Amino acid sequence: MTGLVNLVRKLVLEERETQPDGSGGQVVAWRPLGELWADVRTRSGREDFLGAVARPRVRYRILVRGAPFGAASRPRPDQRLREGARVFDILTVAEFDPAGRYLEIEAEEGIAA
Repeated sequence: MTGLVNLVRKLVLEERETQPDGSGGQVVAWRPLGELWADVRTRSGREDFLGAVARPRVRYRILVRGAPFGAASRPRPDQRLREGARVFDILTVAEFDPAGRYLEIEAEEGIAA
């Protein structure tokens, strides 16, 4: 493990759920599961084009305290992290150190929906 882990940013772990829309369909909602203190660092960035519109995409490395597989506090790739209006879509989760004290999350900043 290199460098100091500085867990100073409070992120909310959220899980996707579907709810009836009242017209026979479904809408996606995000339910908060809890808060995690994190060390958030920029990894890389690029632009994707949707039609003629450029959309910046930035990847982050997010470190949080370790949690065992199956624990509600262990983030998963089908979840996301929120910091105010900012949303980080979780791509991968792995142990950061051999003792499992921290988890390393690769995430991409998304658009809140």
